[in-house]
Amino acid sequence: MQQVYGLTGWIMAALWLLAISATVFALVHAVRQRSDAFTAVDKLTKPIWLGILGAAVLLMLLSFPSLGLLAFIAIIATGIYLADVRPKVDEVQRGPRW
Repeated sequence: MQQVYGLTGWIMAALWLLAISATVFALVHAVRQRSDAFTAVDKLTKPIWLGILGAAVLLMLLSFPSLGLLAFIAIIATGIYLADVRPKVDEVQRGPRW
């Protein structure tokens, strides 16, 4: 029984590490973008996204021992940024791909 709990702990730690890595990546990406790119694609402003992603990093750090409700809120915010905002901000700065 002890081994199962140990394995579960390692899996949860790996998932947490993956989630915090994605959140930090999203925050660094948002920091590096131009402010006008966010409003050009009709998304929230850059300072708002920096606040959301900064709070997500903080929530992930506070939820380290387990992936509780705070971590899921952070993961959802990160997912929205990475799936919706990031591609459009990148596209408007690079131009359309042919």
